[in-house]
Amino acid sequence: MTIANFGQLFQNHTPNLQAFALQLTRDKNDAEDLFQDTVYKAMRYRHLYQPKTNLQAWLMTIMRNTFINEWRKRKRKQQAAELQIPGVTLTQTSATRNDGESKVTMQELMKSMDQLEEGLSKPFLMAFRGYKYEEIASEMDLPLGTIKSRIHQARKLLKTSIKRHYQTKNLVDILN
Repeated sequence: MTIANFGQLFQNHTPNLQAFALQLTRDKNDAEDLFQDTVYKAMRYRHLYQPKTNLQAWLMTIMRNTFINEWRKRKRKQQAAELQIPGVTLTQTSATRNDGESKVTMQELMKSMDQLEEGLSKPFLMAFRGYKYEEIASEMDLPLGTIKSRIHQARKLLKTSIKRHYQTKNLVDILN
């Protein structure tokens, strides 16, 4: 089924989906986000839809599952934040975040990533951006095991590169 055909079928169910999203979230902005996530997933996985079946039910199932998964993720984060283990800080509550340190680290990480071959950097970047291994494998048309292996190799090479960078940097600081 083409994107255009699927899009036309999808549009017929937009008002019902938006109402369902609002019913689930009880917040207009969250409902819009949920609707957009549903549109994305429906378009991405349209090949899984069986023609001549109930499209609205399929779309609402995607929406409901997306909502539940997001709710569970938020719940886990909340529970982790409520755990108070002596000497371990899971979240920063009163401290100010130092963006400079993370920015420098990201710049160094990106320099190291530029040195990786595309076969390693692309799956690593996709995983870093939140894609699931299965989605990366599908996108790159490679077996799941190959994707996992490449991401592992990229992590290992990046770790070594950053470690080497800091060791060299420390030696330069000592010599100066």
